[in-house]
Amino acid sequence: MTRVFSGVKPTGHLTLGNYLGAMRRWAAVDQHRAESLFCIVDLHALTVRHDPARVRRLSRQAASLLLAAGLDPELCTVFVQSHVDEHARLSYLLECVATDGEMRRMIQYKEKAARERDRAGSVRLSLLTYPVLMAADILAYGTDEVPVGDDQAQHVELARDVAVRFNQRYGHTFAVPRATVRAVAARVMNLQDPASKMGKSDDVGPGIVYLLDEPDVARKKVMRAVTDSGRDVVYDRVERPGVANLLEILAACTGGDPAELSGGYQSYGALKKDAAEAVVEVLRPVRERHMELCADPGHVEAVLRDGAARARAMARPTVDAAYRAIGLLPPVAAEPEPVVNAER
Repeated sequence: MTRVFSGVKPTGHLTLGNYLGAMRRWAAVDQHRAESLFCIVDLHALTVRHDPARVRRLSRQAASLLLAAGLDPELCTVFVQSHVDEHARLSYLLECVATDGEMRRMIQYKEKAARERDRAGSVRLSLLTYPVLMAADILAYGTDEVPVGDDQAQHVELARDVAVRFNQRYGHTFAVPRATVRAVAARVMNLQDPASKMGKSDDVGPGIVYLLDEPDVARKKVMRAVTDSGRDVVYDRVERPGVANLLEILAACTGGDPAELSGGYQSYGALKKDAAEAVVEVLRPVRERHMELCADPGHVEAVLRDGAARARAMARPTVDAAYRAIGLLPPVAAEPEPVVNAER
């Protein structure tokens, strides 16, 4: 069976973009067609300045929202990255295969490092190397497919390159994964800045719809979305990015096609109204199920405990094989304790 791996980073509250671009498909498609692992990648949250208590809180919330979105622990594996040591074990080995130049070409590192330099600051070393940890996340499980937004495809390409290089140097050890990107709503944009992704790490602003927003709050954010000059409702990502974003959101919520939907509107106001109601309705069952899960925290903890055990059992053989292949001695087994005869 095809194996799928993907994850969410607990650096902010999960958004409409996370749901439409990834989570809903995980629940509706991936967990049914493949052996799927979905991970809260909390180690990645440590690459930037953070509040430890907030990371823990957001990790629990992310786990609850993944289940609320429809992930079924009977069908897939839901777990926390730091609960499975094999991620960190494999990451160092892959750092010994990846190159400095590859890391510095990563777009997210270049952008964040440039912003810090402008403020006379510096980024953490882990921000430079975290794409290798992401590769370890993927390769440890013999992953075939990684469903990602188009902005993460570069990281999957790195994982492919590192896997091929390791296999060539040390013998075949890793499956070579591929990225799968949805065509529609793969990248939901900020409602106030349609040139920017609706990212959870922004954490503030009227352009971001969060999964746990009250219906009136979500509705108001969509109704206040930035549109474009002109009056015609036309689907054009380049010339009409604001309208295109609304059409893509509406299409993703209703199962329509953005270009076809555009022909049914004579005004921006009507489009906004329908998009707002569609967003409220698509998020309603997620919010309701999340409330139920919050009332039963023991259930979520049990899912994460069992998920980590399954993930560990899947990852350990591959990571152990990588340790042997690269030249490390296997650990020496402890000598058995002497048997003491209690009879006199």
